[in-house]
Amino acid sequence: MKILGIDPGMAIVGYSLIDYDNNEYKLISSGSIQTAKGERESSRLLEIYNDMQTILEKLEPDVAAIEKLFFVHNQTTVMPVAHARGVILTVLEMHNIPIFEYTPMEVKKVLTGFGRADKREVEQMVKLTLNTDTLPKLDDTVDSIAIAICHTRKI
Repeated sequence: MKILGIDPGMAIVGYSLIDYDNNEYKLISSGSIQTAKGERESSRLLEIYNDMQTILEKLEPDVAAIEKLFFVHNQTTVMPVAHARGVILTVLEMHNIPIFEYTPMEVKKVLTGFGRADKREVEQMVKLTLNTDTLPKLDDTVDSIAIAICHTRKI
């Protein structure tokens, strides 16, 4: 099963595609969509829309696992992130890709056993799961891998 993990955001959307078969994980692709802060929000959302279209056409995932907003500490970013997430969900729906949503706490608990695990603990579990010593540089991309792995353990 090819799972597209997505960590939504307005400035950065992290994404990754993992192949999960017989309890084995393979990272097929990972990256990010990055929008310019100085641009209009509508322009940034269109960029996310277009880039997600391209990603879905290229990677052809079976399902998508996306981070669900449940509580945001920074109130100034909650609306733009929600808008970006809405655009992403729309594109996934247009491509008939089944969507599964997980909160950050859920992802941490599934990967580490502790819902309040820190970034390093999650990264370590991602490395162990993928049997690798290296991960992408962007936290958003690593988070998207964690979200995809979380899905494999919830199905």
